Amino acid sequence: MSTNRTIRPLKPGIYAPIPTFFQPDTEDLDLAPLESHVVRLAKAGVLPLLIGSMGEGIHLTHAERTTIIKTTRKALDASGFTDVPIVAGTGTGSTRETVELCKEAAEAGADAVIVITSGYFAGVLAPNKEALKAFYAEVAEKSPLPVIIYNYPGASGGIDLDSDLITELATEYSNLVGVKLTCGNVGKLTRICATVSEQSFISSHPRSNSTGPFLVLGGFIDFLVPSVYANGHGAITGLANVAPYTLAKLFELTEASLKEPSLLPEAQRLQGIVARADFTIAKASVAGTKALLEKLYGYGGLPRKPLPPISSKDVDALWNHPHTQALIKAEHEYSGNAN
Repeated sequence: MSTNRTIRPLKPGIYAPIPTFFQPDTEDLDLAPLESHVVRLAKAGVLPLLIGSMGEGIHLTHAERTTIIKTTRKALDASGFTDVPIVAGTGTGSTRETVELCKEAAEAGADAVIVITSGYFAGVLAPNKEALKAFYAEVAEKSPLPVIIYNYPGASGGIDLDSDLITELATEYSNLVGVKLTCGNVGKLTRICATVSEQSFISSHPRSNSTGPFLVLGGFIDFLVPSVYANGHGAITGLANVAPYTLAKLFELTEASLKEPSLLPEAQRLQGIVARADFTIAKASVAGTKALLEKLYGYGGLPRKPLPPISSKDVDALWNHPHTQALIKAEHEYSGNAN
């Protein structure tokens, strides 16, 4: 199945899982900060991923998902970012509903989807490689949009896809165009890249949406430098919401250092700042990231219940933490106060 429009191809780089913003009293969608935020990130060179874990996709209805995608596309286009692709989260419990969400995302204007492994029946699925493969195979075959595999054991009942299975899926299904490794396993990333990032693989197993590689993306930003040197393609990271210019600079420096080794020490220095901040801020989860956005940009708000808010005491501790402040200082430097 295909759409009747041009699908914007994905590319290596930094992707931000965009928070979903809610009205404080009703928990209805708050679209104005979404519009501002996706444009802010696009100006920094960071690409949007909607309705993922940071976007509380599990808390959203089908209609709300469609509204978020349409609103984002309209905001990007109105600001001149017509070429920026949109990735939307569509993973859910059943294969059937996942495919349905992929079709709805296509109709709403997304360019690719990211699908987490179904984890409610993890006790049955985890030891059953054939069932796990069948899930992604059917989604890939029936989705009108290219599909990114989302390997996040913490949100899928502990299911952790291994490098052999991911490489096998990439080899056999051209509509699978990447993987997000929120398992944080650098060895797994290295093993996958050893196959899929080779030019011979790219030539003989082209993706459905581009001539580029099967994207191997870290789910954290704290190992970007080693992942690029292992032929990885960037990261999907919540920290990009807080410091988009800094993370874009880190990726730019690291890629440039492959050809100009004198840039590597600066990339390593910046990686240290980013890694420490990622470690500190990630522990505060969705509520912590939203609280930092509130301090930085005047919007953020609260998660949708039952996800709890972060206390004002913990917000102050997070904001004043030296790891956070070092990141904010770097962001001011690299953004030129563009924010």
